[in-house]
Amino acid sequence: MSTDLQSLVEMGFPEDKSKLALSKSGNLANAIDWLGANADKDISELNTAEDAANDNPALEAGETARSMVCNECQKKFRGMSQAQFHAEKSGHTDFAESAEELAPLTEEEKTARLAELKEKLRTKRARQAEEEKIAQRRNNEINKKHTRETEDIKEDLQKKEQVKEAQKKRQEKIDDKAAKERIKAKLEADKAARKAKADEEKAMRANPDAYNPGAPSTAAAGGAAAAAPAAKTGVNHAEARLRLQTSGGNVMKTFPAETTLFEVAHALEAESGVAATSFTSNFPKKTYDATDFGLTLKEAGLVPSAALIVK
Repeated sequence: MSTDLQSLVEMGFPEDKSKLALSKSGNLANAIDWLGANADKDISELNTAEDAANDNPALEAGETARSMVCNECQKKFRGMSQAQFHAEKSGHTDFAESAEELAPLTEEEKTARLAELKEKLRTKRARQAEEEKIAQRRNNEINKKHTRETEDIKEDLQKKEQVKEAQKKRQEKIDDKAAKERIKAKLEADKAARKAKADEEKAMRANPDAYNPGAPSTAAAGGAAAAAPAAKTGVNHAEARLRLQTSGGNVMKTFPAETTLFEVAHALEAESGVAATSFTSNFPKKTYDATDFGLTLKEAGLVPSAALIVK
């Protein structure tokens, strides 16, 4: 491998393109320029581009030195291949032969020229690296902006969901309060009705003649009552003994027969922390939900005792 070709390969240029560059340009310096100008072309494309440079190879050692001059920029070249390379690179077309002999570059000049070209190449690569860094920073800023916008959208959605959830809970509390007020009103109405009925029955027992004018007087009835055998007194249960089966175990409670299921649920929640929404009896099979909580234990058939499953 020639010294110039080895230098090009060590600089990172492909060997096949370096050989073609040396054949077209004639020396190391012009070869580097040619490689830079054709960096985007592959070797197959360069090999098929037959042009005048292939018919005018670089001057061989020992040939009579004759030069070419570009009439457009007055630059001088040692051979046709160099002039052709200049034409390809600059677009100049007006060339002429010159009798002036151009001395070949000395080793020191070659070294200096090579160092200059290496520096240009290093500067070019450094500039490209800086441009890539700038592009990367710009892409990072775009990605960060997109991420911030995405996070803002997510946060806004979360806030809206939190507002909706808070509104839902407030509405549930309002509905629950209204339901409790309706149940309480019904219980008060039922209690008032029961009290009125009890007062009426009490008044009838105190003065039965006022409610049944055609009936015999109390005195006459008293004699008949004395003659008749005493009627058997029915059993009147005034209390209900309940076994309440909860998720935390069984609770035994005794309530007056006139206690409502609502009051039972309230007492159970106050004592055990269990919020009852329904009571279920297995014998007979029946479920008492919130709409039945206005019933008394006596009206619900739970006197004198019952076992209820609390839900």
